[in-house]
Amino acid sequence: MLKRAFCTLLVLGMSAPALAKVEAVAGYVRLLPAGSPNTAAFMVLKNDANQPVQLVSAATPAAERAELHTHLHENGVMKMRQVDSIEIPAKGEVALQPGSFHIMLFNIGALSEQTPLPLTLTLDDGQQLALSLPVKPIEPMGEMQHMKH
Repeated sequence: MLKRAFCTLLVLGMSAPALAKVEAVAGYVRLLPAGSPNTAAFMVLKNDANQPVQLVSAATPAAERAELHTHLHENGVMKMRQVDSIEIPAKGEVALQPGSFHIMLFNIGALSEQTPLPLTLTLDDGQQLALSLPVKPIEPMGEMQHMKH
């Protein structure tokens, strides 16, 4: 009887879908502009699984709140908009970069280039990525163009 229960659990465990392996690379937080309580985090999220996965939230103890955002062009004006999720394609990647998807950090405390910012990303499959992102000074938008795919 015990042997049968063990075999059943083994088969059930083997048939459970594996979590997507998502990796965050080239991540950083933009050093606050003078007088601004808000900033943004950027990175490339890579997914090696055969199915897409959604980034559904971000959190850090360093900010009052973190939101997933994108930029939209409306009537010739670039506007930021909050989004519910950001899809990371199967066997692909998505770039969170200036002028595109990013993580907005609101009412953040003092930032320093000497102190990395902790950031936890949550995916729709329940997986969490605990990151420690370097803080970098603002770069002109033109220097980021090489990251677009």
